[in-house]
Amino acid sequence: MGDATEVLADWAARVRRNREQAERRRRTLPDGGDFYAPIASWFRADPRREGDAVLEALRGLVRPEETVLDIGAGGGRYALPLALHAREVIAVEPSEGMRAVLREGMEAHGVANVRVVAEAWPCAEPPAADVALIAHVGYDVEAIGPFLEAMEAAAARRCVAVLFSRPPPSRADPFWEAIHGEPREPLPALPQFLALQRARGRRCETAYVESAAPGWDGVEDALRFLRQQLWVAPDGPEEARLRELLPRHARIGADGRVEFRRDAGALGVVSWEPGG
Repeated sequence: MGDATEVLADWAARVRRNREQAERRRRTLPDGGDFYAPIASWFRADPRREGDAVLEALRGLVRPEETVLDIGAGGGRYALPLALHAREVIAVEPSEGMRAVLREGMEAHGVANVRVVAEAWPCAEPPAADVALIAHVGYDVEAIGPFLEAMEAAAARRCVAVLFSRPPPSRADPFWEAIHGEPREPLPALPQFLALQRARGRRCETAYVESAAPGWDGVEDALRFLRQQLWVAPDGPEEARLRELLPRHARIGADGRVEFRRDAGALGVVSWEPGG
């Protein structure tokens, strides 16, 4: 499919099928409607860390005198280190739980040049910046066309997207089928994003970088992730089945650390000029 209308429609259909399936199968709702509140603490990261290939790529795309718009900034995994590199970061984040983690990180690490915007994207009055960034944001955005158009309108020089070739929630796919009795509807990810950008006439540069396997500090953390992704309640009827399945689909180290066998595939850092 090369026509932008068709590609946009395909993206929207994938997101819609995934959402409708979740609505059919979910046993519970997030507290207060904040999907990320139960796991927000997992998004803490040292802004002065070394060896993060994505962060190094982002630093190479942002000039020290520039302002960065981080859309869906989460707990500040990239907003905080980029604030140490750039003039200012504008962190747009709708989740109250995530914003709390972000502000705690700002205070703990003495990062003062982050402006937090408590809204979903696109904002009613979008802030402007030199560089606009989405990192693992967009997989589940049905209206991706207006989302990207607003992103490009807000960026003076460059837009950047960090995406896996399979969306991070796909690590729970084997558990989904075992619990719900049907394959999970796949969300769009990096391959579909690149096809979309070609159809939109955007000339993108894509750097593929190494990514450490994500993991959890223990079985209980891994189960908390699975409950959230599968929309099942703690101590519900699916709990025993999840515990039974975990050793089959995950590696549990001697130190108790858990890593799922299904990874998210290749990791790409995509950049392009706004509108061109």
